[in-house]
Amino acid sequence: MWRNVAKQATLKSQSKSINFPFPRTYSLLGASKEPIFFEKLKFHALNNTSPRPSFRAIGEISTHEDFMGKPSFIFLRNSDSTNGNRCAGFCPRGYVSVAEAVSSTDVEDNVSGADEVQDLLPEMRKEEEKEEHFRRRRLHANPGIGSRKHRVLRRRQVKIEAEAWELATKEYKDLLKDMCEHKLAPNLPYMKSLFLGWFEPFTDEIAKEQELIRTGKSRQGYAPYFDLLPADKMSVIAMHQLAAMVMTGGEHGCARVVTAACMIGDAIEQEIRIHNILEKTRKKKEKANDSKNGVEGESPAVMKEQENLRKKVTDLIKKQKLPAVRKIVKAKDDSKPWNADARAKVGSRLIELLLQTAYIQPPCDQLADSPSEPRPAFVHAFRTVSYENKKGAKKYGVIQCDPLVLKGLEKTARHMVIPYMPMLVPPLRWRGYDKGAHLFLPSYVMRIHGAKQQREAVKRAPRKQLQAVFEALDTLGNTRWRVNKRVLSVVDRIWSNGGCLADLVDHSDVPLPEKPETEDEALLKKWKWKLRGVKKDNRERHAQRCDIELKLAVARKMKDEEGFYYPHNIDFRGRAYPMHPYLNHLGSDLCRGILEFAEGRPLGKSGLRWLKIHIANLFAGGVDKLSYEGRIAFTENHLDDIFDCTDKPLDGKRWWLHAEDPFQFLAVCINLTEALRSSSPETYISHIPVHQDGSCNGLQHYAALGRDKLGAAAVNLVAGEKPADVYSGIAARVLDIMRRDAQKDPDVFPDALRAKELINQVDRKLVKQTVMTSVYGVTYIGARDQIKRRLKERGITEESDIFGCSCYAAKVTLTALGEMFEAARSIMNWLGDCAKIIASENEPVRWTTPLGLPVVQPYRKLGTRSIKTSLQVLILQKETDKVMVQRQRTAFSPNFVHSLDSSHMMMTAVACKGQA
Repeated sequence: MWRNVAKQATLKSQSKSINFPFPRTYSLLGASKEPIFFEKLKFHALNNTSPRPSFRAIGEISTHEDFMGKPSFIFLRNSDSTNGNRCAGFCPRGYVSVAEAVSSTDVEDNVSGADEVQDLLPEMRKEEEKEEHFRRRRLHANPGIGSRKHRVLRRRQVKIEAEAWELATKEYKDLLKDMCEHKLAPNLPYMKSLFLGWFEPFTDEIAKEQELIRTGKSRQGYAPYFDLLPADKMSVIAMHQLAAMVMTGGEHGCARVVTAACMIGDAIEQEIRIHNILEKTRKKKEKANDSKNGVEGESPAVMKEQENLRKKVTDLIKKQKLPAVRKIVKAKDDSKPWNADARAKVGSRLIELLLQTAYIQPPCDQLADSPSEPRPAFVHAFRTVSYENKKGAKKYGVIQCDPLVLKGLEKTARHMVIPYMPMLVPPLRWRGYDKGAHLFLPSYVMRIHGAKQQREAVKRAPRKQLQAVFEALDTLGNTRWRVNKRVLSVVDRIWSNGGCLADLVDHSDVPLPEKPETEDEALLKKWKWKLRGVKKDNRERHAQRCDIELKLAVARKMKDEEGFYYPHNIDFRGRAYPMHPYLNHLGSDLCRGILEFAEGRPLGKSGLRWLKIHIANLFAGGVDKLSYEGRIAFTENHLDDIFDCTDKPLDGKRWWLHAEDPFQFLAVCINLTEALRSSSPETYISHIPVHQDGSCNGLQHYAALGRDKLGAAAVNLVAGEKPADVYSGIAARVLDIMRRDAQKDPDVFPDALRAKELINQVDRKLVKQTVMTSVYGVTYIGARDQIKRRLKERGITEESDIFGCSCYAAKVTLTALGEMFEAARSIMNWLGDCAKIIASENEPVRWTTPLGLPVVQPYRKLGTRSIKTSLQVLILQKETDKVMVQRQRTAFSPNFVHSLDSSHMMMTAVACKGQA
């Protein structure tokens, strides 16, 4: 009814050419802080379904800087990686980073419904027609999806996006019903059985709390928001969200209370909006059925009241009395956006109730006289962290889970509700900051992490200016993928047998070293170092196991689909990433090996040649640095091994395990074998992506910017018979420096001993990561840690030795880099000086990329404010007006190069689309 009131009033006002000085920001229904819900609802009202948003982002996903454009079988990618920390599982830097608009603590100002009264739905039909036009064009361009099949897939996609929590809740209720009827507990995975055990008591406690609110006996700060969703759905959301945070929240077995509370509160808010829309849709259908059956609808009194209110709104708009209109709309708007306090308080109360109701039963001890008592699954505790350079310490609350729960999570991560799954239909075209990608889930073209200036810069940019960026993202998003079932079956066999093969992590932890029975301080210190290292390794193994479980869970869900799509968005520098964070083509070797193009093409002579080159590239170990003819010869000389890998991947010679990227290598071996065994290899339909890898893209951009011929030759910007290898060149320089240092007197030059020890360790792999990240602003400490990891992989385990050696090697590597790429270093310094001048005026550094994307560096000093909740006092961060001068300076040169690289990638992707 209210939509019709505003629509009629708006149309009348527009006919009289009344101009309103308000921005187009919020929907009348108040469905979201951003207009995403309203925009998406208007295209899909006929589906009788509702949007099913998930969680806004708080952090970044892994920064593998690859991309995809598809001419025939070419898969283009950038090789540089600025961050080795891959998102594992449901970590806050992956689980909620896929569709970020604002952080959970960032609250819009002047939220009102009147802002849309000016133009609520005036372009609805026009946009609907446009979307239908482009949908038909996509279907025409993609003959693999017929119109009828597309409708079926679209309905399934709507269900996936809109009803995930609804279906999970129904499943728990059905399981409980079966248990009561059959008097028998179902055979469920450990974690699912725990969720089922917690579901009923947790739901009951939430229902009791809601009853107190309804009767006016509870007046807590969360009361107005706590009774807006059914108790059973709230319990499922809270359980899954907290378990997800604990599983890979960055602190082994723990989740910070402030993060968990905001995340749960945010998910509840989003689901309330969906629940309200579903309820309104259901009531409309019931009313329509009643009208058909002759049942009387609304009473005359109600109809008269609505008519009077409609006239009142119309008159106020005519008189341009928008504050009065805003007041009326707010009074009728039952889904206004929550503020950070509300989210935190609701989330905290749900965590508190879960702590009171979630218990686990420890395994029976056969030697004990009585069975073990149940113990809490989660415990609220406080931790203290101190800073070396600052006085005092910081205290923060955590939710710590029982070790049995933690172990269960990594084995049954597949049973978690995963948001932002790959899409079954092509994503909606990007048409604005919050218009595009998913049908109903909140989707934002840029991940701004709460940076208001960056968000406003993108919103203010004319659509025409961003058209090239939108086109590139649409090109990436419209590429259809599928699961390579043969590779997935091999992965499943390895994983079910304990992993520890082809870079899959071992299922078991490293045993803790026993404490020596001695009072020798040196031995005790050595044991403590070793114990700390083993515990750290086990934490990393746990995160990797959760990550692999999630990747495989997605692969198993999608393996029977003919194809699926990955909507893409960008970070503030313009780098494109899939919005699904787990199984995607920018991920690890495991992900890339499992995925292939859904649309195959005949190989032809060129495709067959490139498959052979691709095999050599994936095998690596120096083979990838041969000439093209040398790489083809390598493949042809190992055809017997390739056939053996295809026929008996785990029972034969296992040659594929020697490749640097084993799962991708196995996929290409299978493809090449099938092609060569076919009657006509050149007409064989292949689905394999062939990577075109850049040679240290960052250095390429610096060489081009500085017209540096020496640097250009080192990174293949000029033609040559064989590809130049910048990493081998730097390694050679490092080796020369170390050989000179090894000749010096250790009494005068202490690093001489380390130089002698490292001479036999220097190769391209030791320096590769440091060289790659040098142009992206890697520090001495970062370089030291990178080299330390490489040395540790080679068996140098003594902590004192490895630390000293990595310090020395990092220093030498950075020196060699400075000598070889002096022009790049000069440009970096000049850019840094420019940024320092700008930031010293308390202004962020900003620029526009070659494709028209406005970039504003988000580095500002953060303030804090406290929120008192039922669980503890939460400290939330917020932006201040003061920029971080040092951070603005050091980040500018790497961010600028990232923006150039992303522009180059997008231009290449669009060009590939034109050639396809």
